[in-house]
Formats: sequence, C-alpha cells, structure tokens
Amino acid sequence: MRDNARMKSIHRFSGKALDYTRFRERYSPEIVLPVLRATCGLTAEWTVADVGAGTGMLSDVFLANGNRTLAIEPNADMREICQFLHQEDPRFQVMDGTAEATGLASASIDLVTAGRAMHWFDREKSFAEFRRILKPDGWVVIIAFGRTEEGRTENVEFENVLRAFSESHADTHAGYEVYRQLRAYLPRDFHHEEILGTMRFDWENLLGMTLSLSHSPAKDHPAYQDFERSLRTFFERFADEGQVELETRYWINLGRLQAARGQSVML
Repeated sequence: MRDNARMKSIHRFSGKALDYTRFRERYSPEIVLPVLRATCGLTAEWTVADVGAGTGMLSDVFLANGNRTLAIEPNADMREICQFLHQEDPRFQVMDGTAEATGLASASIDLVTAGRAMHWFDREKSFAEFRRILKPDGWVVIIAFGRTEEGRTENVEFENVLRAFSESHADTHAGYEVYRQLRAYLPRDFHHEEILGTMRFDWENLLGMTLSLSHSPAKDHPAYQDFERSLRTFFERFADEGQVELETRYWINLGRLQAARGQSVML
C-alpha cells in the first residue's frame, strides 16, 4: 500500500512540470548560502546530492556556490526539464532515482539536501538511504520555501481556494508537518531557522503558480473552470495595482545523523 502511495506521489507532477519551472517560487542563493556557510561550513569543494530535485531549483543554490551537484528525481517530466535547463553545466548531473533508492555510491556525498519534495518521502527509508550515501559526518539540509498558511488575510483566503478544489479537500499544508519534526532525525548540530518575506503576483503568475501545485486541478479536470473563477475572484478582491502580495517563509533545517554504532564523531 505504501509503495502504491509513493508511485502516486511520483506521478502527481506529470503534466505540471512546465508550470512548475515557469511559476514556482525560487530559492534565493543570497538567503540560503550565508546560513549554510555559517552553520555547517559549506564550501565549494563539497559534493551535494539534491534528492527529489524537480527541475533543479534547489540545485541552483548549490551550483551558485560552485558545488558539484547530483540531482535525483523520479518524475520523468521534471527530470527532462531539469536536464535541459542545466545541460551546459559540467558540475551538474541528473539521475533517475528516489529518496529511498538514490542509486548513488555509498559514502560519496558531503551534503544531502531536499526541498519542497521532502514531505513525499518515506522518512525512515529515506534517512537510511541518506546515511548510506553520506560520508562520515556529512550533513543533511532540508529547506522548504513558499507561501505561509496563516498570517495575512490574503494567505488564509488563498488556502481556502486551494482547499475547496483539492482532490481530497484536505489541509493543503498538512504534509509540511515533517519540517517541524526533523530534529529527531538530525540530532547532532541541529539548526532551525525561519526567514519571512513576501512575493507579488500578477494574474498570469498567480494562476501559473497555483496550477503548478500538486493538489490543484489540471485544465482538463471537470472542476477546473469553477476553480479558475474562484481564483480570479480572490485575485480581484486582493489585487493592488494589478498584483496580489502573499507572505512567504523559508524553513531551513540542517544537522547530522546520529553516529552509527562503532563510528566515531568528529568534533
């Protein structure tokens, strides 16, 4: 049953990859890299594995730092776009794999990272795989970035639109609870940091960003027209000079795994 759920999550972004790469919020190297350099000592010499890489948005942060970066992505649509966007960068390699079975060599990676895909992973199996591929005392960095669910009225009402038209009508942020539980998996040198910001969207970019979400209806879905009308009503209610502003947040979590039995800890 769990394997069936994993396969369903892999295919949820099929057909959404173009919207994802055009419209989804991008990670900022100027925000992320200073945190990582100060906390885990990230240098350009490290080899990084970006697991659940999508089209390579989080990989771009590490490429900006000069790192050799291996993008592990199970979805063929995402992988194809990721390869196309980075085809001229010799430091970058795209691989077909999952968080639970990356296909990477044991003890070959200095830093494992994952972004918004983390909540799709089987936590126990993925962290076991991270332990296998990491060098001794390697780091795990989990970063989520996107709109907040609470706070501004605009954010609350936007979530209400999504919730009304998601397939399960479930909490559209429910999966993000995993980002609040990472200390248990990264007990050594754990660091958590949140950074607030805002993003502004005109109608085209708001619609595109929303369509890139896994739980939003596709254009051929029977509910799509009602969904777009509801989103347009939201936009017209909150737009100022043709743009809606939503509050965003970075959730940056990093640490090292518990030392394996018989393994010494480097201090």
